[in-house]
Amino acid sequence: MTARVLITGAAGFIGGHVSRAFVGRGWEVTGLDNFDPFYDRSIKEEGIADLQGAVGFRLVEGDIRDASLVRSALEGVELVLHLAARAGVRPSIEDPEGYVSVNVLGTATLLEACRETGITRMVFGSSSSVYGDDTPVPFREDAVAADPISPYAATKRAGELHCRVYCHLHGFRIAALRFFTVYGARQRPDLAIHKFTRAMCRGETIRQFGDGSSERDYTYVDDIVQGVVAAADWAMRDGAAFDIFNLGESKTVTLRYLIRLIGEMLQREPIVEIDPPAPGDVRRTCADIGKARRVLGYDPSVTIEDGIRKFVDWYQATHECSS
Repeated sequence: MTARVLITGAAGFIGGHVSRAFVGRGWEVTGLDNFDPFYDRSIKEEGIADLQGAVGFRLVEGDIRDASLVRSALEGVELVLHLAARAGVRPSIEDPEGYVSVNVLGTATLLEACRETGITRMVFGSSSSVYGDDTPVPFREDAVAADPISPYAATKRAGELHCRVYCHLHGFRIAALRFFTVYGARQRPDLAIHKFTRAMCRGETIRQFGDGSSERDYTYVDDIVQGVVAAADWAMRDGAAFDIFNLGESKTVTLRYLIRLIGEMLQREPIVEIDPPAPGDVRRTCADIGKARRVLGYDPSVTIEDGIRKFVDWYQATHECSS
């Protein structure tokens, strides 16, 4: 099956990998990205350099809150993969209005533009952060998820609810994917694995928030891409529907072990400074992926050890690492 797809946030970390996968499938991909200055534009440009000029890919620079531009980008499209968002728990505490504007208003603008142009199939990139701190582990999609503890988490839950409304009112078919701590080559520089690797390479101190016992369900980006592709195929089926799927590795890794593992791969001893736990950070994330396995055929295969080895190999090939 081939189709024409709009991928929002196409120049971002996950968006670039997803765009590459769909071009590889022979789909016609329109990528939309505003090159938000959250991190350096050149990193995004470098991350999609191989896509520029590729057959089946075109990039539109613009903002998802620009309804006219979005309608234009949707011309001829059959499916939308909505990955554009202001990302990060801690930055959202500093700028909650900005996060609501992009993540909630932007999603509403995109949904309405889709309705106006007759496009009813979508995959929405959500987050495991919507589960908050009180959801029983492992997190299941049928959990209430009504107690987010950061503005970022609240905006992602709001996005899911907007999607549900359009399925109910306008016959959309939408898969909402709750991503669990994605990492891998081309990862954003503000994320923990990238920051820790960079610090160790430079002989700098790592800031560890809390005692190191916090746990995350780290998911390698190739596994996430496999889940997004499967969700796109689900969304292209007939019939109005809204469903939520966890995309995680279903195993937890402590912060303490993660830092030690990166050090082992780099053959360096981490220099760690312990800070108080950061506000907005949940204590533990762990995905129940039974539903995604059953419905989407999702099958993550990259262990944290193999994934960190792959990331470190990429980092050393693309960045300076002092001896």
